[in-house]
Amino acid sequence: MAGLRRQLGLDARACLCREISGADTELVLRGIFLFDQYEVDWMYKAGGASQIYPDKFEEFLAPIPEEERGDLLEAYRKRLTGDDKEELLTAAKAWSKWEGDIVTLLPSPETVDHFTSPEVAVAVARIEHHYMAAKGWLEEGQLLRDAVKLKGIPGVIVQGRHDSCTPPIAAWKLKQAWPEAELNIIPDGGHLFSEPGVLDGLIRATDKFAGL
Repeated sequence: MAGLRRQLGLDARACLCREISGADTELVLRGIFLFDQYEVDWMYKAGGASQIYPDKFEEFLAPIPEEERGDLLEAYRKRLTGDDKEELLTAAKAWSKWEGDIVTLLPSPETVDHFTSPEVAVAVARIEHHYMAAKGWLEEGQLLRDAVKLKGIPGVIVQGRHDSCTPPIAAWKLKQAWPEAELNIIPDGGHLFSEPGVLDGLIRATDKFAGL
């Protein structure tokens, strides 16, 4: 489960911020995703990340017939939840490879190999699709509206400048709604937490709060 949380990034953890209790003293967040429609569209419709990675997006489209490409989430749902195991694995690998291709600033064959290994591909594709299709079970704009619950809690948001999965605009919006937070945009960072600049930012953030 911990591995799946790492793959999902901050999606679930951002949702957890809605239920802040008095025990929360500080927060370190990375790669903010608010589940607003524009973010889902950025990943899974032409015109977003596909503008930066058109060749990789073409591979993402490959398992889906032309006539079904108007709604890629629905087309993938049919295949990721269907009974045809071969079709399921093909779809899962294409879904997960799309993320593996764009999750790092520089190409990383090792990352793509990991994302497209059968067990990882099926788990990542099914869970991510489930969340994306339901928009995190959130109303549009809900996480930013509920950011008032973070008032008084210090935090650090670590965000890759070149994050093509969760673009920096969401982190920027969260910072505006949560003035106590420090926004650290990593100049040479993508999305993956283990990229050197991003990892350094996370370590510095946790060190900052270590003595509190």
